[in-house]
Amino acid sequence: MEEVVFNSSANRLDAVLSGIGLAYLPEDMVQDYVKSGELIEVLTDWCEPFDGYYLYYPNRQLSSPAFKLVADALRIQK
Repeated sequence: MEEVVFNSSANRLDAVLSGIGLAYLPEDMVQDYVKSGELIEVLTDWCEPFDGYYLYYPNRQLSSPAFKLVADALRIQK
C-alpha cells in the first residue's frame, strides 16, 4: 500500500473519515467525531514531540504591532 500525504489537516480528516488509514490530527478538530463514534483514538499513550513555534517574517522593521504582540506572547510561553 502506498503512503498518502496531505498538506492540510482538513484533507487528512476527510481521508480518515473516508476510511483511508490513520492520521495525526488536532484534538479540537476531531473531538466531535470521537464523541459520535465516527472516529476512535489509537496510540493514546503516545504524543509527538513538540519543539515549539517557528515564526518566519521578512523584516522586523516591517512587522505590525499586532504581529509583535503575538511574537512576544509566544516567547513568554517558553
